[in-house]
Amino acid sequence: MSTHLWLHGGLRRDREEALAARPLPPRLGPVLDAHRRLRGPYTATGTLLRAVVPQALAVRPDLVTRQDMEILSVTPELRGVVPATRETLTSLSVPEERTRYYSRLRTSRMSHGIAEFLRDFAAGLGPHTLVVENAEHADHTDAEFLAIVLRRVDPGVLRVVLCSGTDDLPEGPLRDAAQRHAMPQRVEPSATTTGPQGDPLTLAEAYVHGDCTSDEPALVDAYTAFAPDGRARLHDARADELEARGELTLRFGAVPYHREHGTDPAGAGAAALQFAVDNCSLLGFYHATIELADRARALIGWDQPERRYFMVTSRLTTAYAVLERPQEAEKLYEEACRYSTHPVIHMGAAYATGMLYTRHYDPAKIDHDKARALVNQAVAFASQFQDPKERLFQGVFMNNGLALVEVHQGDLRKALALLDEGIATLDAALAPGEHRLHRSVLHHNRAQVYSGLDQLDDAVAEYTAVIDLDPNYPEYYFDRGNVLRRLGRDDEAYDDYETAIRLSPPFHEAYYNRGDIRAERGDLEGALADFDYVLDLDPEFVDAYVNRAGLRLAAGDLDGAWADTAAGLAVEPRNAFLHTVAGQIHAAHGRPATARACFDQALDEDPEHVAALAGRAGAAYDGGDLAAALADLSRAVELVPDSAELRYNRAMVHRSAGRPAEAAADLAAAADLDPEDPDITAALAEYGPATAATA
Repeated sequence: MSTHLWLHGGLRRDREEALAARPLPPRLGPVLDAHRRLRGPYTATGTLLRAVVPQALAVRPDLVTRQDMEILSVTPELRGVVPATRETLTSLSVPEERTRYYSRLRTSRMSHGIAEFLRDFAAGLGPHTLVVENAEHADHTDAEFLAIVLRRVDPGVLRVVLCSGTDDLPEGPLRDAAQRHAMPQRVEPSATTTGPQGDPLTLAEAYVHGDCTSDEPALVDAYTAFAPDGRARLHDARADELEARGELTLRFGAVPYHREHGTDPAGAGAAALQFAVDNCSLLGFYHATIELADRARALIGWDQPERRYFMVTSRLTTAYAVLERPQEAEKLYEEACRYSTHPVIHMGAAYATGMLYTRHYDPAKIDHDKARALVNQAVAFASQFQDPKERLFQGVFMNNGLALVEVHQGDLRKALALLDEGIATLDAALAPGEHRLHRSVLHHNRAQVYSGLDQLDDAVAEYTAVIDLDPNYPEYYFDRGNVLRRLGRDDEAYDDYETAIRLSPPFHEAYYNRGDIRAERGDLEGALADFDYVLDLDPEFVDAYVNRAGLRLAAGDLDGAWADTAAGLAVEPRNAFLHTVAGQIHAAHGRPATARACFDQALDEDPEHVAALAGRAGAAYDGGDLAAALADLSRAVELVPDSAELRYNRAMVHRSAGRPAEAAADLAAAADLDPEDPDITAALAEYGPATAATA
């Protein structure tokens, strides 16, 4: 059976020689170089897409259309080749108006979409190979993408060959995936193959022309021995050459590298890094943002406070916050306040630090009162702007943060009042097209507050309003679908989940919720397909194991249900739902004592878990312990008094215990709750109130 491969060790030419000796299917695209110095985020993935997408457009344009957003986010050079059909206010906003940043999950979702595109395209071509060099130098985005391909794509369709000079990879998703899904092979350095030859200048030029990624000792040594001013001129020439190509992603990798090593690092180098930091931050490439911003901060000191803060530090702190590293963000805000007296910098630092304390820190360090004090400082700074329009906008923006603090402290009415005031203020003062993104964020926040207040019709109306403002933003449909479900409007919720699925890269929560509705409709095949896909996207999504195990159990697939139960408990050993399913499986196998132990464990985790109470009652009943069965069912009925099934089951226990009046009362109640149930109707006819009266 074929498997993915991981060739490690030696120089690149040694690995190429080892690869050439292996009988492998033809390559899909060129050998990919994943070194992030070349193009930063998605260096390898983008190179592959630039080679493959034009071919796919000719034979499978539907695959390109399905993943157009992911393709264009990774390879902006394909704009004009691939039509953009899913632009949002976030993707279209200018940097000055960006008030929403992408989730840290966005790159994972995009990588899943691209992996599916490549899998389905390659499936129509026959077996192919994907060769990736310099895997140890990959940006987080490429590492994430390659890890997903290794896990999700059959090597019989697309066989990945990872190549690295080291026998280990940086900690993260690619190392884990390579260890699980690729066969390692050590490559020894060749004793016979010689490296490049030439005079020192030619070799140094070759090293720089390769963007300083070569591992050839002759090139590295020639470059290192070259005079520093000569090296700087080589970097300038290479940067000029790359910039002339007009390819945006080069400005995320090689161009800033060459500029910071050229003749003007503090000028051209800092400017090139600023450009890369800004764009990577806005695109949600946060690991690259951190690396680039650190390099920029080495060139831009606090003698230029506005430039250092607005162009570098604020991007860096945002990346830290999104990646759940709030301590590092707070240190940088403290640094900004220590080195600057600019009021806008202090306003931004106060606001952002307040957000850390109300939403980003671990629960033990969350401090909403401190957050309120900091955001109040930001509100005070905002009131001092000289320009009336800027003062108004900044005041609304800061009060939006105060509304979030109110939500977290449980005063949703105050939060709603702040949002109402902010929306009304901007509507009165701004033209319809101004600050559309921020205004959509305010409406979204108000919809969430309405939902928290159980004003569900208002929440639906507000989500509808924000969808009108930003019709291609998938999370709005997902959120509205959740509210519609709470209203019992499942058909509309289903449509919203389908729209979220269509507009978004693979988004497992939407498939999970759609699967729930399909299960409730009796579409077990569709529900199972959705839960299968959820677990393909995220093998640690425990709720999908719970639901799929329940469906398999109901269908009599005890082995499948057990496999899901075991897999889910491996991720979350104290999950009451899964222990309940385990009990139900043992009960179905006729093992009441083992089943009862599982239900006991579920109830240890959640004493009010109704399914476990009902299951333990059944196990007790099967074991002849009617008193225990009655106690558990009575507690379950207390918790869910409108369950016809629980009333019916308790009636059967009462009947077995010789309590005809109690049995008849439960059957009558069950019949009122579900008059169409045939078991209840039959039991009522056989052992109903009339029978009880004469007993």
